[in-house]
Amino acid sequence: MDQIIVQILNGLDKGSAYALIALGLTLIFGTLGVVNFAHGALFMMGAFCAVILSRILSASYKVVDESQTDFLGNPLQVDVFYVQRWFGDAAGATIMDWAVPLAILFSIPVMIGIGFAMERGLIKHFYKRPHADQILVTFGLAIVLQEIIKYFFGANPIQTPAPDAFKGSLDFGVWLGYEANAIMYPYWRLVYFFFSALIIAGVFAFLQFTTFGMVVRAGMADRETVGLLGIDIDKRFTFMFGLAAAVAGVAGVMYAPIVAPNYHMGMDFLVLSFVVVVVGGMGSLPGAVAAGFLLGILESFASMPAVVDVLPGINQIIIYLVAIVILLTRPRGLMGRKGVMED
Repeated sequence: MDQIIVQILNGLDKGSAYALIALGLTLIFGTLGVVNFAHGALFMMGAFCAVILSRILSASYKVVDESQTDFLGNPLQVDVFYVQRWFGDAAGATIMDWAVPLAILFSIPVMIGIGFAMERGLIKHFYKRPHADQILVTFGLAIVLQEIIKYFFGANPIQTPAPDAFKGSLDFGVWLGYEANAIMYPYWRLVYFFFSALIIAGVFAFLQFTTFGMVVRAGMADRETVGLLGIDIDKRFTFMFGLAAAVAGVAGVMYAPIVAPNYHMGMDFLVLSFVVVVVGGMGSLPGAVAAGFLLGILESFASMPAVVDVLPGINQIIIYLVAIVILLTRPRGLMGRKGVMED
């Protein structure tokens, strides 16, 4: 039972990342009708926002410290961090320690700006083009973005640690009545799950309870009618592209301590996230979230040693097998709408 609980937690962790990326993909497809293969690159760029802010906060200069000498008695040069000079040693150390959470505030305007630039500069020219053209141009854009990251940051993963307060593991089993240390789970992975749930709830609340969101939902259902009412639905959809980019970005920021950011991490998540969108139903936001968590949990259970010993490699293909079964029985996905990509 303890192994089952651990696998469920692992599945929720993976499912959180799948659900956040798939949510952004579905927002873009549902509003603009664009199949955006550059969305995984936005997730990757969010992770590198955490890397960039961490490096900015760690910037330092050297001073000669007379109190420290080398073996010849010469004074040593030591690094002094700018944030500690500006805010004091204790406050500066805390700011550097919390670089990843602070990167959320840094990444939101950056990712919204990148989203606006992508939509206005490139993707708007492909609204009425076939989906194959959209896939080719956005996939090419994703390759360009990852090569830019590779040029500036190199090909090796860059460690971006979580704050010290969230290092280590929680004794989860004690809460469930098990003996101490029976079920240990990393704090930051739990933080990521609750953060993802908060972002998902925030997006749904925005679409459900705000006037802006209601207009967007109406535009997703019938764009022409909303336009005839005198509403500039295109500007609202451009904002939704920026919002989807921000969702992918903050998902990448918080995932940086779990998997060290690297230039190809966007591609690693992209294909799986598209499978999640298709399984959930193209254009269905609840379907994308539900499918993300469902497939994350199934992939986690398929990775158990007992399962892999019986069915070697099943953990690599389980998501695709489930997708095949669901699409054979429900061609529109779990919650897909009639008419979406059926023309």
